[in-house]
Amino acid sequence: MKILLLEDDPLLGETVAEMLGEAHYDVHWVKDGEEAAEATFYNTYDLYLLDINVPKINGFQLLEELREAGDSTRVIFISALSDIGSVTRGFRLGAEDYLKKPFFPEELLVRIDAKLIRFHNFILHGEISFNPQNNEVTKNGHPLSVGEVQLPLLHLFIRNIGITLPKERLFDLMEHPSDSALRVAINKLKHTTDWDIRNIRGVGYRLETR
Repeated sequence: MKILLLEDDPLLGETVAEMLGEAHYDVHWVKDGEEAAEATFYNTYDLYLLDINVPKINGFQLLEELREAGDSTRVIFISALSDIGSVTRGFRLGAEDYLKKPFFPEELLVRIDAKLIRFHNFILHGEISFNPQNNEVTKNGHPLSVGEVQLPLLHLFIRNIGITLPKERLFDLMEHPSDSALRVAINKLKHTTDWDIRNIRGVGYRLETR
C-alpha cells in the first residue's frame, strides 16, 4: 500500500518514512506542496499524509485542489496548528484524521493502519496479514495455522500495535484465564508469527511496531 508523505521537517520526515517503510508501506516522501501535487499526477496512492505549513503550496490548498480535481484519496493531516479553526478546516476539506504535533510516531502508525484496514479489509504487520471478516491469517502470502486460543489474541494485538494491553483485557479472550496460560498462549503466538510482543511487567503486553 502506497503513502504520499508531505513533510518539510527533515528529521520528522525521515523518522516517519523509515517507520512506515519498516511497517511494509511503500512511502513516497516529498518536502513541498508543488512536489506533492506533481506526485499525485503521476502516481496513485492509498493515503496522503500531509503537513500544512510547507513551502510553495500548503497542505490545505493542496487538498482543496485535489478534491476539486476529483481525487478522493484518504487524508491524514499532521500539523503543529492545533487551533480549532485549523482542525475544523482540515475536516471540512475532506481529511479523515488530524494529528497535532508533537506526536508519538507509533500513534501515527496506529491511525494509518486503522484508515487502511477499513479500506482494504485486511490488516498487515510484519510478514503477517489478517482478514478480520473471515479470520484468515497468512504469512508471506501463505496460509498460516493459528490455534483457537491464539487467534483472538492475534486479532486484538494487530488492531492495537504499539499499545500496551492490560492482562485483564487479554484474560477476557480466554476460556480459562491465568497468568501462566496467558504466557503460554503469547509465547506460541510469538513463535508462530515472529512478532515482538513485550511483557510490560505488572501491566500487560505490547506488540511492538518494529
